[in-house]
Amino acid sequence: MIAIFTVGFAPVVALMSFFYLKDEYQEPIPLIIRCFLLGSVLVFPIMFVQHAFVKEGFVLNSFLESFLQIALLEEFLKWFIFMFSMYHHEEFDDHYDGIVYATAISLGFASVENILFLLTNGIEYGFSRAIFPVSSHALFGVIMGYYIGKAKTRESRTKYNLWLAFFIPFLLHGIYNYILQTVTTNWLYYLIPFMIVLWMFGLHRMKVANQPNLN
Repeated sequence: MIAIFTVGFAPVVALMSFFYLKDEYQEPIPLIIRCFLLGSVLVFPIMFVQHAFVKEGFVLNSFLESFLQIALLEEFLKWFIFMFSMYHHEEFDDHYDGIVYATAISLGFASVENILFLLTNGIEYGFSRAIFPVSSHALFGVIMGYYIGKAKTRESRTKYNLWLAFFIPFLLHGIYNYILQTVTTNWLYYLIPFMIVLWMFGLHRMKVANQPNLN
């Protein structure tokens, strides 16, 4: 049990530390923990809704399941939690802050999801889970936070950037899940290039958010 929790949390701590330390003006740790915990509790209502879909016989095809049942539900609730709990907070006063807080929410969600998966399926999946689902959730958070931070710190196109903060992570998350749902063999040939592009996009958004003159 201890080994599973260690393996489940290790990539989350590593990723959160990486994104947090890139912040020029680092945010209060209690707020990071708060966002992390809010993301963690999201797992349970989402599991309930997804279970209800199955129990009620709402069998969706791979496309609808990937984009609606999974990506839409998860990314909208993460976006909503951010808007409800952090968007108007006085500590959220810099573009990169959005990345820190959104990533904390996403990694809170990813940590509980990851541990539940490892408890059910075995610790041997720890490495692949760290590389793919945990990292992807973190990067969806980076992208969401980038656009929320842009909306908060720019006087123009606020609603448009808030829309992008939801839509782009939703779209990327849907593509990620659709690959897993439909590719049964050699799925690494599709998922690895996707993750490389996702990392490049996320790291570029981080760089831009840390250089206000560029965004």
